Amino acid sequence: MADSNNATAPRLISLKLVLPFLLLTSLPVLLSLILTSWHSDFDPSPLPVSYGFRSKAAAAAEEHNSVLGVSERVGEGLRGPEDLAYDEKEGVLYTGCYDGWIRKVRVAAPARDGEVEDWVKVGGRPLGLALASDGSLVVAEAYRGLLKVNKDGEVNVLTDEAEGKKFKLTDGVDVSSKGIIYFTDASYKYSLDMHLLDSLEGRPYGRLLSFDPSSNQTTVLLRDLYFANGVSLSPDQQSLIFCETPLWRCRRYHIEGEKKGRVEEFIENLPGFPDNIRYDGDGHYLIGLPVGRTLFWDLLMKYPLLRKLKVALGMHVNFPSFKNSGLMRVNLEGKPEALYKDSELSLVTGGFKIGKHIYLGSLFQNYLLRIDITKLAAMP
Repeated sequence: MADSNNATAPRLISLKLVLPFLLLTSLPVLLSLILTSWHSDFDPSPLPVSYGFRSKAAAAAEEHNSVLGVSERVGEGLRGPEDLAYDEKEGVLYTGCYDGWIRKVRVAAPARDGEVEDWVKVGGRPLGLALASDGSLVVAEAYRGLLKVNKDGEVNVLTDEAEGKKFKLTDGVDVSSKGIIYFTDASYKYSLDMHLLDSLEGRPYGRLLSFDPSSNQTTVLLRDLYFANGVSLSPDQQSLIFCETPLWRCRRYHIEGEKKGRVEEFIENLPGFPDNIRYDGDGHYLIGLPVGRTLFWDLLMKYPLLRKLKVALGMHVNFPSFKNSGLMRVNLEGKPEALYKDSELSLVTGGFKIGKHIYLGSLFQNYLLRIDITKLAAMP
């Protein structure tokens, strides 16, 4: 027995010495295999110099961290009400759902408050919505392009390409008083199903565009944008505010006046990834923040190798959290005024203000959240 134990001991010692060496030498090979075997077309890049690693995001003077306590669910039965458009005459909110339906949610009749009506199925994934002056609804449908739905529910494709490039992810939209439609193609490389790859790749595949219904002309206003997302006209109709999601910022593009064609910074270093932006009719913009900013996201966006590794590992490694979502209110100059969030909120896409309420859209929830602003003001 003693001889057997003595013979085994050197082998165990030898294995203890060899195993770490084998792991150290094989790890780079395994890592290389992982990185080269997944998404060969995925080529992450450093973000532009203007983007920096910042430990503290833009802060608002007024911050509400528990908005779920003063909110209620309305429109039960919706399926991912992503963006909102309000028809004041009918007293309904239009919203696009992930099952391809445009639905109406009644919000101005107490007896029918929250009532949901299936209106028109446009198919695909309707994202941005905006009402035109003739009462028709303009829809940025992720896969088909820019659509128009008239009052009778007839659906027509307005445009689906520009400069020889098909839209891959038609996203945000707004309509001017002159009838010109402004919208974004978030990416001409990645479709909605792969939209996270666009942000993680860190390359500018997005565009800001306009469509003139009188001439059926589609014009590219800006190229080389980083996941061009929500877009909103200024109240004076002189400029547009548009969001670039992976850069945590929104910028201003001048469409009229002396600065026509110029781009200016509007707000940077947002406390979350920006999605939709909407003018609230009262001197402010509301910016949806689906995912709150964290150290994880900052590091991931700062280092291309980490993004490549994340994509290479794919479904085997999940993102740590999509919570701390919310809505930021900024003034017409882009100064943060209020932040509405909650640690349990996730994937809030945008907000729409009607009277004393703000309605929050969502990528996946089956309802709208309605926040009573007066109750927020009364909270300690």
